[in-house]
Amino acid sequence: MAGMTPDTRTESPAGKDALLGISSMATRQLLAELVGAWHGRGWPVHIESVGGVDAARRVMADEPFDLVVLASDAIDRLMVAGKLLPGSRVDLVHSGVSVAVREGQDLPDIGTEAALRQTLRSGGRIGFSTGPSGVTLQRLFAAWGMADELADRLVQAPAGVPVASLVARGEVDLGFQQLSELLHVPGITIVGPMPPEVAIVTTFSAAVCAACTDTERQAATRDFIDFLAAPACSEAKRRQGMEPA
Repeated sequence: MAGMTPDTRTESPAGKDALLGISSMATRQLLAELVGAWHGRGWPVHIESVGGVDAARRVMADEPFDLVVLASDAIDRLMVAGKLLPGSRVDLVHSGVSVAVREGQDLPDIGTEAALRQTLRSGGRIGFSTGPSGVTLQRLFAAWGMADELADRLVQAPAGVPVASLVARGEVDLGFQQLSELLHVPGITIVGPMPPEVAIVTTFSAAVCAACTDTERQAATRDFIDFLAAPACSEAKRRQGMEPA
């Protein structure tokens, strides 16, 4: 599953290489659970989870992946670049950004847009990701006219490094990231989602990579993606902090 590289593919019962996918960290736990649920239904699947920027770069470089799961805008860019099979995009989940603090810290008020702005103005270092949620968060700060005010206190986690880990180590005071990446992390307390007025929600989608050229592999990959999108997987998606698309 996560952490496997292309040269560690295993053999399927049919003697074929197992299907190999790559995803961003936001869907790592969900995909690990669903790959487990898929076991025995079709070809084996191994998914490597890395920073979203790195995942997109590797697909762009034609690494031999069969499927990719990324934010929908990244999927669309790869599609335009000819790195994904036309028409193969399937939306899987909607994932919202939440706020976390270090365990034991007082919980800040983030219940409204005004309260969140005041909490940010009150000081403290602010952690955010390199992914689409981090980009949108910076745009929000700019729209509020707070970009310069907050610049010295913004800490961007390196690609593939969870914001939650920065929060747990006390390197930032507030952490903004997909709820799915904050769940199950020791040493932090999840304050809650961003207020509805400024909620940041990312759609994550799957698609078949252009590097998957064998028709049998393509069919098997599509079957697995259909499984990921099936209603039977909705409970797992909610359990991992996401909503079915």
